[in-house]
This record gives sequence, structure tokens and C-alpha cells, in this order.
Amino acid sequence: MQLDQPFSIGNVKLRNRALLAPMSGVSDLPFRELAWKFGAGMVVSEMVASEAFVEGEAEMHLKAQSGNLPVHMVQLIGREAHWMGHAAKMVEAGGADIIDINMGCPARKVTTGYSGSALMRDLDHALKLIDAVVVNVSVPVTLKMRLGWDQGTINAAELAKRAEDAGVQMITVHGRTRCQFYKGNADWDAIRQVSEAVSVPVVVNGDITSIDSAGRAIEASGADAVMVGRASYGAPWLPGQIAGNETPFAGTDLTLRTIIAEHYDAICQLYGKFLGVRQARKHLGWYLDKFASGPEFSALRQQILRSEEPADVLKLLGEICDLAEQNANKPIAA
Repeated sequence: MQLDQPFSIGNVKLRNRALLAPMSGVSDLPFRELAWKFGAGMVVSEMVASEAFVEGEAEMHLKAQSGNLPVHMVQLIGREAHWMGHAAKMVEAGGADIIDINMGCPARKVTTGYSGSALMRDLDHALKLIDAVVVNVSVPVTLKMRLGWDQGTINAAELAKRAEDAGVQMITVHGRTRCQFYKGNADWDAIRQVSEAVSVPVVVNGDITSIDSAGRAIEASGADAVMVGRASYGAPWLPGQIAGNETPFAGTDLTLRTIIAEHYDAICQLYGKFLGVRQARKHLGWYLDKFASGPEFSALRQQILRSEEPADVLKLLGEICDLAEQNANKPIAA
């Protein structure tokens, strides 16, 4: 299967088959807009807590912003059908083109609240949430899950089939159980049971780190598309690259330093100076890991990651890029 080929989720056409995963604390609007700019077939919001969103919590409304994205996909999470249905109506009214339901998050603070992957322990209750979303919106609804709660309860294929029957129009499966968290290797072969159980598109997720791994994941799982998660940290161009686009540096004067500066500025604009400089630090650290991880960069890295002033951060970024270019005797690129 060619990952550069378009496919559809219901009536929404995606430009290719390499998607950016919803990642809490990572795939905020600036990160999604960069991934889209560099060619991702679809980008998905951070998970939005349905009850908090309905009740007007500012953080959740920030997570659900569409910005300049031409296709807007919002992921909802929750444990009660009432809140899920109400939130779905609200995000659709706010411009969502697709609504994704989170039944895959393994975090303890989520599963102890009986949300995320904990819902795979009670498929009847999970279906109530799916029904509540599907009946309340006219846009396509999708579902993201894991293989099951643990190795003794691999039920992704059953949930996928029941979700399809309820009206879900795409299924994404992370190839681990909840109890594995992110340990071991994703089991792409196990996702084939899901691909064979449903007729809607299936997306394979977990350990998609390169063009090669994406191809192997598709072959093993029988899926229709791939979803890139943690491998995109500090590399928002990766989904687009997997879909066949050249890196953003190829044949242009665009450099990693310009991408970092653009990303940093967008984060500070979205969150404001106080929160923005803190929110940006993890992204800066991931970028710096790519070209400035040696001991000669240690002092500058510490200054960058501790600075409270955006102008100082940008100045220091210029200095560390200059040092890296001097050491490598070439411009910084991917």
C-alpha cells in the first residue's frame, strides 16, 4: 500500500495515510500546525476531557482550537455518555470535522477515573459512550484503542466490530495492551484481527518511527494507514516524510533553527509568556537532542531550558545553532 495515497473517513477526504497521533501535552495547536505544514495526512488534537469541556474549562477549550487547520479533528475522552454526547455537539458546533473517541490512554490518572483504555474492560459501557457521540453529531466519529487491557483480555477486534456497527467510521489501534504502557514492542500482527473484523479504515499505531517501520507495520497489520506518535517528538515533519514528502530542509533555505524559532514563537503566542516558556521547554529539549546533545553544548542548553524570557531563549538558540554549525562545518538540518 502506498502511504502517499488519499483515503476517506466518512465524507472527509485525507490527503495521505500517515497521521499524527493525539498526544497529551504534545500535539497542541502549534505542533499540529507544523505537522500539517510538513505533510501529515491528518493531525489530531490532544485529548479533551468531555465534562471539563462542557463546563467551560479554559484549558480544554484551548486544546480543541482549530487554528488554521483545513481539517480539524478533536479527540474526546470521558466516562459518562451524557458528557460525551454534549461535548461532541459542542466541538462540532465549534468547527470539528471529525471527532475521535479515546479508549486507548493508559495513564493511571485516566484509567482510575474509568476513562481511556479502562473502557476496554467493559465493552457494554464503552458502547454507550460511542452511541452518545454518534447520535449527537453529523460529522464522522472515529475510535482509538489498544489491543486490550492485558494479555488475558485481547478484545480490540470485538470492540472494533461493535463500534463499526454503532456508526464509527475509522478505528485506530495501538499495538500494545494497557498494562504494557509503552514497554516492549508494538504487536502489529495482532492488529490484523481488527483489520479483518471491520470494513471501515483501520490505522496501525505504535513504534512507527520511519518509512521502513511504517511499511512493515502496514504489511503485518493489514491496516489502511499509520499513526505516528512519540517518534515525532522534535520532528513534526516525520508523518509527512513517511507519507513520501521530502524533509522540510530539502532544496530550501529552511533550517532547523528557523523551524524551532517558529514553533517557539507560536507556543508563546498561544499560551502567553508565563506558560509558553514552560510549555516550550520539552519541545526545545527534543529539538536540541537532534544536534546539540554533546558536552560542549551543556552550558547553553541549560541556559535555554531555564530562561524565562522568550527573547533570551531565541538569542541563545541562535548561539547554540552557530556552535553546532561550526562543529559540523555545515548548516543545521534534519
